[in-house]
Amino acid sequence: MSSDTQPFSDIEATLKKAAAALRAAGVPFLLGGSLASWARGGPETQHDLDLMIKREDVDRAIAALTSAGMRADEPPEEWLVKAWDGDVLVDLIFSPKGVPIDDDVIARGEEMSVLSMQMRVMAIEDVLVTKLMALTEHNLRYGALLGIARALREQVDWLRVRAATASSPFARAFFVLLEGLEIIPTQDDLPQAGARPEPRVRVVTDAGSAAAAPG
Repeated sequence: MSSDTQPFSDIEATLKKAAAALRAAGVPFLLGGSLASWARGGPETQHDLDLMIKREDVDRAIAALTSAGMRADEPPEEWLVKAWDGDVLVDLIFSPKGVPIDDDVIARGEEMSVLSMQMRVMAIEDVLVTKLMALTEHNLRYGALLGIARALREQVDWLRVRAATASSPFARAFFVLLEGLEIIPTQDDLPQAGARPEPRVRVVTDAGSAAAAPG
């Protein structure tokens, strides 16, 4: 993904443009990555925009975005394609590590109002699983993950995330950090999987980002 930062207002504009294009083309998608946490009250991102699609919809998705004026880009990675809206990069991800995108993953997403548009947002547990499973010795960045965990800890089924990422030593280390920083209870004190309080939902208008409010 791009390491360059972009003004959040530019990312917002590209999200609206891309979502409208995919919807008009009938391409199912999820808002993923850091923006999926932001939509629930997490921190803003200044990096690229992640939209999750099924592998069989890649060609239609690229055609929709290029018809909307974006420039297609084929990266060497085999799990995503890219499009540029000016300087803003859109990642169309179909096979993130740990959660390949299929109908079930899309159905798990939550229908939310984002920038005054209704769109399906990736389940926060799936967001965390993809981010944790992407960690490697050469890409070991816990800072953004800690920010998401702090902001959304009451919305996450941590037992589900922990079980889905148990094969990764970097994910296991992350949970040690969360417990040590008292962001989450120890594993023995966690509630049963599926039991979590009513989430907070971010309501955002075209004028900018609003503070998270109880849903």
